[in-house]
Amino acid sequence: MPSSPILSPNQPIRVVLFDFGKVLSNPEDPAAWANMLACVELSEQRFHDAYWAYRHDYDRHTLNSVGYWQAVAKHAGTSFDAARIGRLNELDVDLWTNMNDRMVTFAQSLQRGGMRTGILSNIGDAISQGITKRLPWLSRFDACSWSWELGLAKPDPAIYIKTAEVLNTAPQNILFFDDREENVAAAAEVGFQTIQFTDYESLLRDLRDRGYTRILELGTGKQLQPA
Repeated sequence: MPSSPILSPNQPIRVVLFDFGKVLSNPEDPAAWANMLACVELSEQRFHDAYWAYRHDYDRHTLNSVGYWQAVAKHAGTSFDAARIGRLNELDVDLWTNMNDRMVTFAQSLQRGGMRTGILSNIGDAISQGITKRLPWLSRFDACSWSWELGLAKPDPAIYIKTAEVLNTAPQNILFFDDREENVAAAAEVGFQTIQFTDYESLLRDLRDRGYTRILELGTGKQLQPA
């Protein structure tokens, strides 16, 4: 472990915090989505609308996985039995585990360099349990804050404050990557240092341009040459 905190342009960075979906993972896997459509036997638009209509309630555990899929089915004008709900939970894990290998490697390089890391993700109960079982390397993060376990979901300010408490780290000492503008803005409002994630190359450029040199060096395993 480094003996002193890693410095950023503003405050010392003691934790790098990652969103999971569309940061550590790629966007929804098309093959998994096609399998879900085959499972539900609905048109793509009808299923798409129903899938997203109750996702926020699922993320903050207002609905558990069974209640979520029942609400999806009702919205789409159909019903799912227990076997189909079980299969949809499996496919939902497939949907979100097409990993962004360069970002996973970046996080693991930070960990090897002694930087503490965490995950803050909006995610429901069955899917978080499924990805944790499928991806044993998640245990290398110092903390994984899954929204359903907290009963909160981004961009509620309370979820960022709770995550900082879980990490035992002041918000200003956390650097957070998330793909959604509203989530980044809410994190910044409570004091986090933030970068909105679009893709790996843009992240590296943003880190360099904003002076997070040591984070960039640790994440890539390369020492930067002076400009």
